[in-house]
Amino acid sequence: MLVQDLMTPEPMTVRPSTTVKEALSRLAQFGITCMPVVDGSGRLQGVVSEADLIRDVVAPDPRAQERPVSVEPVFPPRTVEEVYTRHPVSVRAKDDLARAVDVMTSTAVKSLPVVDDEGRLVGVVSRSDVVQVLARADDVIAADVDELLRSLGHQDWLVEVTDGIVSVSGPSGAPERSLAHVVAQTVPGVIEVRVD
Repeated sequence: MLVQDLMTPEPMTVRPSTTVKEALSRLAQFGITCMPVVDGSGRLQGVVSEADLIRDVVAPDPRAQERPVSVEPVFPPRTVEEVYTRHPVSVRAKDDLARAVDVMTSTAVKSLPVVDDEGRLVGVVSRSDVVQVLARADDVIAADVDELLRSLGHQDWLVEVTDGIVSVSGPSGAPERSLAHVVAQTVPGVIEVRVD
C-alpha cells in the first residue's frame, strides 16, 4: 500500500503568521494533534503540535502553592512562527506506507506531512489512519481482494481472510501466484498474503 492510498488530502494547515490562539482553536475544533505549517505557495515550512502551542502559555497558579509565589511576567508566544518545528520529517505520496509507519513508530511523530517533488503539501498520514485501515473487517477486505482479482479475469480463485491475513487458492504456476500476491497486498487492511 502506498501513502497516497491512506493519506488525508488537503489537510488543515496554518501559516507562520497564524496566532497561537487560532492554531489552538483549529486543533480543538478538528480533533487533531498537529498541523503542517505552510507558506503562501503551499510549501511545507514545518509542523506545529499541541506541545509546541501549550508550552510557555500556561502560567503557574498561585493557589496551587503553600507559600505565596512571586508572579513573574509571562510573555507567551503570539504566533506559530515562534513555536513551530522547522525541517519536519515528511514523506511523498508514492512512498511505501511501510516506510511511513517505520518512521512514525521509530520516532515520537504521530503524523507525517506528505509533499510533492517541489515540497508543496499534498496531504497528511497519521498513525490513527493506519490503525483505521488495519482494523477493517475481514469480510470487507475479502470482498475488495475478490473484486480486484475478478476484474483481472480470475473469478475462479477463492479468497479467504482471517485477522487481515489473506489466503488465495486457485492460482497455478509462478506468474499467477505472483499476481495474486501483488494484487492482494495492495488492498487496505491486508497484513499478510498466502497463495496456495
